Amino acid sequence: MDRRHRQHRRSGARAWPWLVLVSCLLVLAGAPTAFPDGGGNRARPAGGCLATPSAYRAAWQAREVRCVSPSLFGTTHTRGDASIYPSGFQRAWAGSNTDLERYLELRRQYGDNPPKVGIGILSYVGYPGLENWTTPTDLAVYTLPPGRQAAVPSFETWFRLLDEQFPDTQAYPLSAQTDLVLAYSRLGQDEDVVGAFEKVTGCRRDQLLKGAPPSAAIGCNRSFLDTLAAVGPSPYDGGNSVTCFQNFAAVYRGPRDAAALRGVLYQCQDAGFLNTGTGLGYNTYANPFVCRPADQQSVRDRYTGREFVLPNAPFAALPSHVDIALDLGTPSQRGFLRTGYC
Repeated sequence: MDRRHRQHRRSGARAWPWLVLVSCLLVLAGAPTAFPDGGGNRARPAGGCLATPSAYRAAWQAREVRCVSPSLFGTTHTRGDASIYPSGFQRAWAGSNTDLERYLELRRQYGDNPPKVGIGILSYVGYPGLENWTTPTDLAVYTLPPGRQAAVPSFETWFRLLDEQFPDTQAYPLSAQTDLVLAYSRLGQDEDVVGAFEKVTGCRRDQLLKGAPPSAAIGCNRSFLDTLAAVGPSPYDGGNSVTCFQNFAAVYRGPRDAAALRGVLYQCQDAGFLNTGTGLGYNTYANPFVCRPADQQSVRDRYTGREFVLPNAPFAALPSHVDIALDLGTPSQRGFLRTGYC
């Protein structure tokens, strides 16, 4: 399943000055922000918070809103999957404890209207194409094995991880990394990350939001398209992240510019056109927690929660996890994606 169209491509990063400063500091630091053993919010006391997947499920079933320990993560996945993310992915995307708290709020507020809960979670995660989404989907809540780390998925994090895995390849020039980061960090108040993706890759936002795949017909530039061709199939289509990244280093012959770098992250690791590059979620649908129609919500309103990337693993290899089935209703029940939730 390709989440770009049949599932989703991920989101994350605000264009406001204080976050731009944070992004710049991450770039200057030159290392991923990681939290040992799944921690990610050390300033928040964990005492009394939900700290196990089973406790989270009990709160969900009781429609209680509780604080959630930073040791818990959540990932939506196709029902029946055996791993956090499809097996070809080296790393999985995960929602933070703050996201899990928001899901409990959705459950309490809209438990009598299940599609607002299930689709609301998918929207908050960063799924496009939700008007017609019908794939049975679950929310996995889990803890990480000792020693596993979750990292903030900034662009700099990705390139640091790639430099560590494929040293001395010169595949990801610093100048191109800089151009990519600047394209996303210099957004105006009314500009969003879909516009940044369009600026870097040429792919037209209106067509992307309609579900069109990348192609020259929707304006995608040569560097981006040649990268997709060189790296091979996405892990959703039978490829795997490691081979995909290796192909970019060894097979791609075009200019290694910002569009090419954006293409390799898009194809190899599910960083789609809604991805923000600094660890915050984003979607163009109505934010479930803002009581206005989508077209009356600001760009700032459409940013959602905090996200991480972590080593992909089978659920059986995790210390503990639960699956919560999401009731998505039918497409005819989803007018709230445009008109708003409340």
